[in-house]
Amino acid sequence: MPRIEHDFLGGREIPDGAYYGVQAMRGRENFRITGVDTSVEPFFVMAFGYVKKAAAMANRDLGVLDARIAQAIILACDRLIAGELRSEFITDFIQGGAGTSTNMNANEVIANVALEHLGHSRGEYQYVNPNDHVNFGQSTNDVYPTALRLALILRLSSYSSALKLLQEAFVRKGAEFAGVLKMGRTHLQDAVPMSMGDEFHGWGTTLGEEVQRIAESRLLLHEINLGATAIGTSVTAPPGYPQLATKHLSQLTGLDFVLAQDLVEATSDTGVFVQLSGVLKRTAVKLTKICNDLRLLASGPRCGLNEINLPAMQPGSSIMPGKVNPVIPEVVNQAGFLVIGLDTTVTLAASAGQLQLNVMEPVIAFSLFLSINAMENAVKSLQLHCVDGITANSERTRDMVLQSLGIVTLLKPILGYKLCAEIAREGYRENKSLRQIVVEQRRLLTPERWEEIFSFENLIEPEFTV
Repeated sequence: MPRIEHDFLGGREIPDGAYYGVQAMRGRENFRITGVDTSVEPFFVMAFGYVKKAAAMANRDLGVLDARIAQAIILACDRLIAGELRSEFITDFIQGGAGTSTNMNANEVIANVALEHLGHSRGEYQYVNPNDHVNFGQSTNDVYPTALRLALILRLSSYSSALKLLQEAFVRKGAEFAGVLKMGRTHLQDAVPMSMGDEFHGWGTTLGEEVQRIAESRLLLHEINLGATAIGTSVTAPPGYPQLATKHLSQLTGLDFVLAQDLVEATSDTGVFVQLSGVLKRTAVKLTKICNDLRLLASGPRCGLNEINLPAMQPGSSIMPGKVNPVIPEVVNQAGFLVIGLDTTVTLAASAGQLQLNVMEPVIAFSLFLSINAMENAVKSLQLHCVDGITANSERTRDMVLQSLGIVTLLKPILGYKLCAEIAREGYRENKSLRQIVVEQRRLLTPERWEEIFSFENLIEPEFTV
């Protein structure tokens, strides 16, 4: 049989067996926006467990919460931390009220689990109340952003590890392709020769910078406003609670959380989310560029650059037999576009705060979690299903270098810019190789000197010569 729960707006039927209560139910009814409940993000549910446990411990230590009730709340929080009861978090990620529905969802689940531990029935809130006990000395306005910061720290850990593995994959390919001669290009035109290893190593280096930027952003998330309550004045919180709750949260999680010095400022500020979103966007932009390069280098195979081979993942066409497309770089591109768009959402939401609170934090949370998940899945796919299996067409790349007019640049210190330009123009106009013009026709260099200048070693690591 369903139970009836009441709030000051009236009563609601709650399904038999549910741990959530009336306010979570109202949130579910009111906010049908994304169809994505907070339950899909395990670290967010876990983070609420940690925050509520730290709060109960602080209130217990300060003597403002009965020790028996506090212990029941703590045990209930442990179940959230252990990954249980996620399905009880039923509110849509995007919601009005600055996250109040999600906070009350957590309060109700914890209260009902605590009630059962104490031998009472769900909904008997006169014994353990979601507001008066679980939420004692708290507000959505400090609990929600604190839980969000903790959840993001946890989520970023696995994403950072995945990005590090992709970085290492590019570095390994750099070493594998160190002896592959190829043509470097600018403006999509032949430039000067290089090693394919340097190209791949460069991609590894640029992704290593992103790993560092993520680490820096994670550190900024350690500043919290727990204990600020409604607007940063700590109204309803006992003296010493903000400091003690922060200390307990640090001990429980093993993370060094720092209480913001200005709680009024910290309660309305969302700058750290803007910065994190910007870092995610920056990585998405870099990955998009890298994937575009991979698609170009693998183009063809007969009528394109065809410098590298990407792993064949699936048939590429429903009409063209034998066609294989670069589907992994393509899907990573699309993930990057999504993250770039979500960064705009975070930017607008952060700018929409008024006075002492930013009520748009739920869409910020949704955007950041979606961005991190998309990026993590994208970089894993790129590493496992693409980069690890790339091979080089070294003979083709070498032939293209030796047939290119771009290598005339190496002769500029010897012959001068004007003469080199004339030689390049003649080669282009008459379809001749540089060696034909420089060595055989004009005899500007001996064959031996030519071979010295255009040796593999000098092509990829040119020495200044006059």
